[in-house]
Amino acid sequence: MTSTARYDVEALRARMGGSVLLPGDEGYDEARSVWNGEIDKRPAVIARCAGPDDVAAALRYAREEGLEVAVRGGGHGYWGAAVPERGLMIDLSPLDSVVVDPEARRARCGGGAKLAQLDAATQAHGLATPAGTVSHTGVGGLTLGGGFGWLSRLHGLSIDNLESAEVVLADGRCVRASAAEHPDLFWAIRGGGGNFGVVTEFEFRLHPVGPMVHLGLLFVEQERAVHALRTARDWFDGIPEGISPAVACISAPPMPTVPQEHHFRRGVGVIVVGFGSAEEHAAAVVPLREALDPLFEVLTPIPYVGLQQMLDEASPWGIHSYTKGLYLDAMPDEVVETLAERLPGMTSPMSEVLIFPFGGAYAEVGDDDTAFGGSRGLRYVVAIEAIAPDSETMAIDRTWVRDTWDALRPAAVGSGSYVNLMAETPEDALRSAYGARKFERLAQIKAKYDPGNVFHVNANIKPA
Repeated sequence: MTSTARYDVEALRARMGGSVLLPGDEGYDEARSVWNGEIDKRPAVIARCAGPDDVAAALRYAREEGLEVAVRGGGHGYWGAAVPERGLMIDLSPLDSVVVDPEARRARCGGGAKLAQLDAATQAHGLATPAGTVSHTGVGGLTLGGGFGWLSRLHGLSIDNLESAEVVLADGRCVRASAAEHPDLFWAIRGGGGNFGVVTEFEFRLHPVGPMVHLGLLFVEQERAVHALRTARDWFDGIPEGISPAVACISAPPMPTVPQEHHFRRGVGVIVVGFGSAEEHAAAVVPLREALDPLFEVLTPIPYVGLQQMLDEASPWGIHSYTKGLYLDAMPDEVVETLAERLPGMTSPMSEVLIFPFGGAYAEVGDDDTAFGGSRGLRYVVAIEAIAPDSETMAIDRTWVRDTWDALRPAAVGSGSYVNLMAETPEDALRSAYGARKFERLAQIKAKYDPGNVFHVNANIKPA
């Protein structure tokens, strides 16, 4: 970096409350590292922002220096959109506070906070808002793409519980987006990703949850995958109220509650989370157990924050990862059989296929109420994930993910997918994900709030 640029950075430092890092500075490598170990990029400048004014100063500096801009929230994206090669990273990680108003059942959450911080702060009052399933995920990226997890059947997506957001626009203005203020922007950020500005604060609606919930895991060996998937599918047709299920095609976790002889054995786990009483949860599991004849099962109370951290070890920080997702309106036998045939192709013991049934509160929101790129009548979202400790294994399982996705695509709803499960985001894929009408509406809003496409290192929607 030239001395002129370093002088300019000193000027930026003078305007910012947060710190500014250059290559070689202490903390630079830590700041540029993200969850996906496949990503190794080196920004020219990292602006660790302590508030909206810092974000505005960083955007101004990037404009003056002609630097490409990327925004880091939690750093959990699959394809490294948080880290611009030789550009300017707006790092929101210092903005990680969560302030809860238990009377109003609201939480104000900084744009750099992670789910673990949001869950801990809200659970201190017996409250929660729908979020993801890995606690070191960033609140920002998850929410801007939609955000689903264990609470989505009960209370919808993260965006369905967003009351307002503080957004720094490309020109440096800071605005509040809500149903009453900048409603077009509020619509767009609820599913349209980071295309429209830098969200420095989210305000969420909260619900009474926990602090204890109930977990069931019924595990069937991979050799009986067709039986397990069919049984889960049929059971999903009558999910009792207060129950949130999923299917995980995984290696059996080395948990103390899992018999040691089955640790790391490949199979299909049907996960049953209960948010009601222990008796209601146990009753919901009975017909599933009888139909599955599982190899083993785990049935236990668990803190809600423990549920939210349950999958963390399967996706540790620095792991190599790649994913493709798709939506299904149904899981006919052909899909079940195709998936079961593909499962033995996983090389890494950490790679997985996750299936979440939609419905409940998710389905009660109108398709056009938010920018979310999926119909509210969808039945399932499927995540096909390569997770590996090294690049060599990742290369093999990346091919497996792509081939499995191709094999399942004939049964998918259109050619769209959940934006947060897209490791590549070409424009045609994004247009399919949102649908032509919604995509065009997003492009019009993009033209209003970011006509120069400053925020393009993301699942980019170009201004109309």
